[in-house]
Amino acid sequence: MAPKGKVGTKGKKQIFEENKETLKFYLRIILGANAIYAVVNLVIFYATASSWTWGAFVFSMVIYGASYRSMSSMAKASFTDDGNLADGGIDLNMEQGMAEHLKDVILLTAIVQVLSCFSLYVWYFWLLAPGRALYLLWVNILGPWLTADSSAATQEPNEKKQRRQERRQMKRF
Repeated sequence: MAPKGKVGTKGKKQIFEENKETLKFYLRIILGANAIYAVVNLVIFYATASSWTWGAFVFSMVIYGASYRSMSSMAKASFTDDGNLADGGIDLNMEQGMAEHLKDVILLTAIVQVLSCFSLYVWYFWLLAPGRALYLLWVNILGPWLTADSSAATQEPNEKKQRRQERRQMKRF
């Protein structure tokens, strides 16, 4: 059952602490996935590691670096001259925010990277990220923009039709 009343808001300090924990959690995921991939593909199976293996490793490092850096810059807190917290940064745990998409990219890359220890063909699953980006672009920006009514001239006949329908309904009753 949903709570009644106003939804509670988070304070600056709580956002600051949660952002630190979130960044620490995702850094552990990044380091763990890279460690597994490096040990399996670049140490144990070093003799069979191809340029694709190294390319996938570099690709994942670039994705991790860009995503983590974006998240850490979003969560950057500001302090006053006397050391008090002035702003806790953007809440990385809020729903439907940019940080949510960055966290999804990190998780997708980590899952694909670890599963690619078995086969490099698993990297094709990473195409889900640009597919999701195109979907969100269409649903949130392009679709509504292309299907929107163009002018007030199209609204006038609608008002006339509405008046006619109201008159017809009045005649029926």
